[in-house]
Amino acid sequence: MYDPPAYLWAITIAGPVAVAALTCFVLYRGAERAGLGRRRTVLLGGAAAVVFGRWLAASAVIAGHGWYRTLPWFPLAAAGYLGLLLALARIPVVARALAAPGMVSRLELPHAPRVVGVVFLLYLALGHLPPLFALPAGLGDITSGLAAPLVAHRLTRGGGRRGALWFNAFGITDLVVALTLGALTGFHLLHVTPSSAPITELPLALIPTATVPLFLALHVTAVSALLRAPRTRLPATVPATAAAS
Repeated sequence: MYDPPAYLWAITIAGPVAVAALTCFVLYRGAERAGLGRRRTVLLGGAAAVVFGRWLAASAVIAGHGWYRTLPWFPLAAAGYLGLLLALARIPVVARALAAPGMVSRLELPHAPRVVGVVFLLYLALGHLPPLFALPAGLGDITSGLAAPLVAHRLTRGGGRRGALWFNAFGITDLVVALTLGALTGFHLLHVTPSSAPITELPLALIPTATVPLFLALHVTAVSALLRAPRTRLPATVPATAAAS
């Protein structure tokens, strides 16, 4: 079992906490814009914080006991949490908040802390993760994290729908590839040296079991919202020469 330096603990834990906090804020703002009232808005934000916080703590306990080192607990935890989040999104109050005006752009903001994926590159530099996993996982997360505010900004200005769809497609692919390579190299289904075993231990285990499912749920919700959003069209009265200019 590898015990990373304190700075890696701090960076790794900061990521999941920041993502959860931003998602709570997005839900809170969505509830406000949906006109749910002060009481239900606060309750929704608080309930989201409880769900995210309790699973983060529970996953830390599970990882601390070493249960993620053996199949099938690791994939079951990630898949189960993702299923729970998608099910919770269908609750009427939550669904109304997610469908609020401006929610399409806000749903991209919690991806900004994905720049914390730099920890995979730091683990690689220290010799505790294989390049086959750490490079695509780290670089993919950093790219998504840097792009997220730009995508959100363009959506706020009324454009960027196609770019947002591409962003979410890239983000989902990045997460699926990282999870697949992490599982293959972490459980010795692909024999590489070093293995990706640290992703089943604290603090890295919090990323695939708590943060990645939340990212996937955000991506799915954002894509659904983008596909439902009306496309901007030119008015029928605009002359053809003006439309072409």
